[in-house]
Amino acid sequence: PSFAQFSQEIGLASLGAPDEYIEKLATVYWFTVEFGLCKQGDEIRAYGAGLLSSFGELQYCLTDKPELRPFDPQKTSIQKYPITEFQPVYYVAESFEDAKQKVRNFASTIPMPFSVRYNSYTQSIEVLDNAQQ
Repeated sequence: PSFAQFSQEIGLASLGAPDEYIEKLATVYWFTVEFGLCKQGDEIRAYGAGLLSSFGELQYCLTDKPELRPFDPQKTSIQKYPITEFQPVYYVAESFEDAKQKVRNFASTIPMPFSVRYNSYTQSIEVLDNAQQ
């Protein structure tokens, strides 16, 4: 559930966001849902689908060749990345919960005409009249 909620936070943050922030959220998605690493105890584990589907990159990301940086959506969102070769940089989340909170905090800085929230009881997205609700 934590991974799904994390992914959902990125999706919710995109609703009503200006184009420049959509690109930033897409980059955060790239470095998390696709190529994310996460701490588990003293170890670093891969959770990104792009890593888990590529044996070569999965091995590579856990070597000393790429640069590992702490996950910070403000910085992650502006990182350039190649799409045809292994990543030179990966971002490591402290936990899914920590990553989810950081994405929420980042989303709160996005200028939007309204805010949204997911209602798990009705399984629907509720649009609030203004971003302050």
